[in-house]
Amino acid sequence: MVANPAVGHTKRILTTGNIELDKKMGGGIPEGSLTLIEGQSDAGKSVLVQQLTWGGMRNGFRVLFYTTENTTRSLLNQMQDLGLTVEDQFLLGWLKVYPVPQAFDEKQSLQVFQMLRKHIAQHQDDVDVVIVDSLTTFVSHVSDQETLTFFTLCKEFCDLNKTVIFTLHSHAFSEQMFTRIRSICDAHMRLRVEEVGDQLVKALEVAKIRGAEKSTGNVISFEVEPGLGMRIVPITKAKA
Repeated sequence: MVANPAVGHTKRILTTGNIELDKKMGGGIPEGSLTLIEGQSDAGKSVLVQQLTWGGMRNGFRVLFYTTENTTRSLLNQMQDLGLTVEDQFLLGWLKVYPVPQAFDEKQSLQVFQMLRKHIAQHQDDVDVVIVDSLTTFVSHVSDQETLTFFTLCKEFCDLNKTVIFTLHSHAFSEQMFTRIRSICDAHMRLRVEEVGDQLVKALEVAKIRGAEKSTGNVISFEVEPGLGMRIVPITKAKA
């Protein structure tokens, strides 16, 4: 698909490939959305972007995936263990994976921001979705203004009908800064871990998705299961 948004262009929807989960997410994320996925450690941020990668691949989206959490091989293996196999798409070039080293100071963080901007721009004609999992280590070393500038530039990339998704830990910013970032983004989801009886269950809050086909604002309880990926936990299980 040419990266020039035509008049009357019908936006495709990025989904997880899980019908029940997509329904709770208002149908999915319209292409061209700058998307923020935030949450505490081990709340399921990486699993959610992997699920979106798999769902996107099934609907013909080409994905550029930057990871600070995995090597290329470990990411593919992790997705395979969840039943989200994308090996064929990776070999065909529909999925491009680039491990990004974590940054430990401001200089390294600014270099990564610059590298990401240039690298993403180079792929504007051959990818539909860009995922960065995660930005936490970089934003913790740079000024808020640098981060806002980076998000604004990514927003311009979204104007070419590209979907850009970031994951961030809940501790990455002050609440004031998070409010500013959320306002820039078209879609925003929060993840957290909750106690359900004697169990710990992950919860996904769909805070907003501009242009969603159906209503959002749902809170979805789910578990991550080998071979199945994200599995919704029935709401009746939430209150014992």
